[in-house]
Amino acid sequence: MINILILSAGTRNKVVQYFRKELEGKGRVYATDCSELAPAIYEADEAILVPRITEPGYLEKILDICREKEITGVFSLIDPELTMLAEHREEFLAVGTTPIISPAEAVAISFDKYRMFEKLTELGIPTGRCFMDVQEFERAVEKGEMAYPVFVKPAKGSASININKVTCREEVELLCRHNEDMMIQEYMDGTEYGADVYVDMLTGKVTSIFVKEKVKMRAGETDKSVSVKDAKLFGLIKKFVESVGFCGIIDIDIFKVDGTYYISEVNPRFGGGYPHAYACGVNVPAQIIRNLEGAANEENIGDYEENICMMKYNEIMIRKL
Repeated sequence: MINILILSAGTRNKVVQYFRKELEGKGRVYATDCSELAPAIYEADEAILVPRITEPGYLEKILDICREKEITGVFSLIDPELTMLAEHREEFLAVGTTPIISPAEAVAISFDKYRMFEKLTELGIPTGRCFMDVQEFERAVEKGEMAYPVFVKPAKGSASININKVTCREEVELLCRHNEDMMIQEYMDGTEYGADVYVDMLTGKVTSIFVKEKVKMRAGETDKSVSVKDAKLFGLIKKFVESVGFCGIIDIDIFKVDGTYYISEVNPRFGGGYPHAYACGVNVPAQIIRNLEGAANEENIGDYEENICMMKYNEIMIRKL
C-alpha cells in the first residue's frame, strides 16, 4: 500500500487528480490545506484541514497525520513548506514517511537567488549576472558590463512578488534603500522556457525532462505554453541538476538569448505548468510511486511530442461546507 500526503494543495487540483489516477488500487491520496475553501483537497480520497504553517505545533500535526494514515510519501505544493520538509527529513523517515524533496542545502540554494547565481557561475553554466551591492552594480554599468533595464527583486522572494523592471539608477537606489535583501539582476531579453525535471530518488540521476516555451504568463505562472525539444538544453539541465544534488520533482526557469540558454531560477517542487508535461506523457507521479515502492526509474529524457500547446482556463467547484 502506497499512501501519498499532499500538503497545501490549494488550487492545484490536477496534481491531486494525477496521483489518485496513478495510485488506483494501490493506495490512497490525502490532501491538506488550512482553508476549507481550497478546492484541490476535495479531489483527494480524504481532505484534512490543518493549521497555518506558521502556527506552533504545525510540524507535529503533519507528523501525526503521517503516523495515523500510514503515509508512504509526502510533498508540498508551496515554497514556505519545502524548507520544513527538507530540514526535518529524519523525523519524517522515523515515522515511515519519505519526504519527496531535495536535500536541505539544495532547497536553500533555490530560495536564495544570489546563491543560485554563485552556484551556476561556479559550475560554468550561463546565467544572468546578479549584484547585491548597488555600488558594485553601478561600477559594472560605468564599465559597460551591465546596461538598463535590469530586474530588481527580493533575493529570497517567490511567486514573482515585488519583481521590478527598472530603467534608471534612481529607481535602483530607491528600491534597494526601501526594501531589505534586494538583488539586481541582468534583464534577459529573449525567449522564456520552463523545464519540469524528475531526479530519481534512489539513483540521483535525471530520468525525465519536459521543456515548454512560455507563450503567456499570469501571476507568475505559465498560462499558455508549447512543448519543445533541444538535446543541447537537455544536456545542460542534466549537468546542472545532478551537480547541485537535486532530488525528486523540480521546476526550472530558462531564457534563450542569441542562441545561448541561461538558467535563471529553480523551484524544488511541482511547477504550476506541470499539467502540460503530464498531458504529453511525462508521468512524474508514476516515477515517484515507483521510487516509493523501492524501484529505480529508467532514464527517458525528452520522450514526448513537440508543438503540443497547453492553454489554461478557469473551472469551478461547488461544495456544501
